[in-house]
Amino acid sequence: SRPFRLDTHDVYVTASAGISLYPDDGEDAKDLFKNADTAMYRAKQQGKDTYRFYTEEMNMEDRERLELENQLRKAIDQDYLVLYYQPRVNILTGEIIGMEALLRLEHPQLGTVLPDQFISIAEDTGLIIPIGKWVLRTVCQQHKAWSKQGLSVPQISINMSGRQFMDPNLVENINEIIEETGVAAKDLELELTETFLMENPTRTIIILGELKWIGFNISIDDFGTAYSSLAYLKRFPIDRLKIDRSFISDIPDDPDDMAITKSIIAMAKSLNLWIVAEGVETESQLSFLKAQGCQEVQGNYFSCPLNVEAATELLQKEQMTDSRGAKITGIRGDKSS
Repeated sequence: SRPFRLDTHDVYVTASAGISLYPDDGEDAKDLFKNADTAMYRAKQQGKDTYRFYTEEMNMEDRERLELENQLRKAIDQDYLVLYYQPRVNILTGEIIGMEALLRLEHPQLGTVLPDQFISIAEDTGLIIPIGKWVLRTVCQQHKAWSKQGLSVPQISINMSGRQFMDPNLVENINEIIEETGVAAKDLELELTETFLMENPTRTIIILGELKWIGFNISIDDFGTAYSSLAYLKRFPIDRLKIDRSFISDIPDDPDDMAITKSIIAMAKSLNLWIVAEGVETESQLSFLKAQGCQEVQGNYFSCPLNVEAATELLQKEQMTDSRGAKITGIRGDKSS
């Protein structure tokens, strides 16, 4: 833990250690080294600068991870990837003003696999790049399909991982898909997590500027879960802040979460940013957010993520009018929509 001197700098080195024990974890050097190596990588995954003892469960998890990686490599060609859409709702009118595209892996043997189970694997293997291109192209194609049905299509938001954002061909690939599909960039929104944006804020400003020039709306997702310098935040060319669901879930029972949410909304207003609260589940959460001046909400209180067929039905219902020609909004506080 002591630093060493390199020219004029103090350099700190940390270590991750994996430990295997004879004879329980192996009866020869080959198995002991292999299992110690597995434990070492687990130490790295769990924060580094620590140690882990080998357990049999580690090998089981590695085998499951390898199986999932193999299926991810086939996912696009085998049509295992699907998109669900969750409405974003105007908090005052209940109207749908956006849809978030949510990725799922639907496998004949593994069943439905959620992103938190496979996105890290896709990032580690580089598969996130072709998967990200598939998501953008599929969203654009769905936007056109809804438009051809005569539906008024709300803005669709797409999650972008840190690994995608670091891709040197990012802007070129996005431009190619936009031109190929003919969908206007202004009809789409790109969501990036606060944690990643702050890793290299100088580069972030440049890339976000290029995406804004193309016409995309930009949103910071999971806001409040990382430290953001306000000096950089006001320089990012962003349109929306999405308050992380972890702050919403315990409202109104947790006064700290209420105070944090209230502060985020006030800050966003001072920066002229649109504010979205995700993970809204209850009437009391909705009432609190409305009282604080939050403009947009998303969550199962209004609608769970929907497959294409259900999302289409919802958009059709949204455009219905009553006998007097008044618009019928079928999603406001209607969990069954």
